[in-house]
Amino acid sequence: MKPITRIEQALAVAIASGEEEGCPPKLAGAIRHAVFPGGARIRPQLCLAVAQACGDDDPVLSEAAATAIELLHCASLVHDDLPCFDDAPTRRGRASVHFAFGEPLAVLAGDALIVLAFQTLGSAATQSPLRLPLLMKTIGRATGMPHGIVAGQAWECEPRVSLADYQRAKTGSLFAAATIAGAQAAGADSAPWRALGEWLGEAYQVADDIRDVACDSSSLGKPAGQDVALCRPSAARELGLEGAIHHFDRLVAAAIQAIPPCPGAEQMRALVRFEAERLVPKAIAEEVIRVEA
Repeated sequence: MKPITRIEQALAVAIASGEEEGCPPKLAGAIRHAVFPGGARIRPQLCLAVAQACGDDDPVLSEAAATAIELLHCASLVHDDLPCFDDAPTRRGRASVHFAFGEPLAVLAGDALIVLAFQTLGSAATQSPLRLPLLMKTIGRATGMPHGIVAGQAWECEPRVSLADYQRAKTGSLFAAATIAGAQAAGADSAPWRALGEWLGEAYQVADDIRDVACDSSSLGKPAGQDVALCRPSAARELGLEGAIHHFDRLVAAAIQAIPPCPGAEQMRALVRFEAERLVPKAIAEEVIRVEA
């Protein structure tokens, strides 16, 4: 079964587990709206790819770790779009959760997804229960304080912030958790996999900064120009658009270089290259460099 198919099926099962009789129908609808249809699902794909490279002797646990990470990512998008933050009317090319269901249900849907992520992970550790505490710690740290996605969002409320700290927390933390948790779910040493997640996470945030300037709302599936409008830290603002593109290329190269020797190394390198081209197509990068030359 293809990894993306495993991920979609596992997400469907996790969401359905919360929709038993007695669940408020509008809350259930808001949660489904937040998760389906999804984006590239790159974080859970990375998690499963690393688990596979490490032997994946407990696929139920690795699948749950991947699912939990994606549910947390979806929760962060719901909260990120709220009126108190970006007030974004669209996400993934359609109405954001708060725009479609109202602000109260969007807050509750994001909260419910966070809880569901840890419920999903906790219920899957029947074969390898001793691996659960480390997985909980890894994914919990990537979500909360002091360096998780919650902290990354909170940096936007501070008067001063290091761009690297902001990017490492807001985006990099969950990518690092994906590669680390993939190894941990398979009972392997996670240390060799940390750098891949960290480099790739930073690359994703820089790509987001570039796309916010270089692309329009229709191609982004969400409002463009938000970094300038909301005075958020941005690689494109700090380095200039051309500088940000060169920085992105360096980060992608570092991520590829960081992939440890393993049976699936070439497939993983191909996945990183594919995502890099999807995020910042060479045609766009070359046009930006040509215009700014």
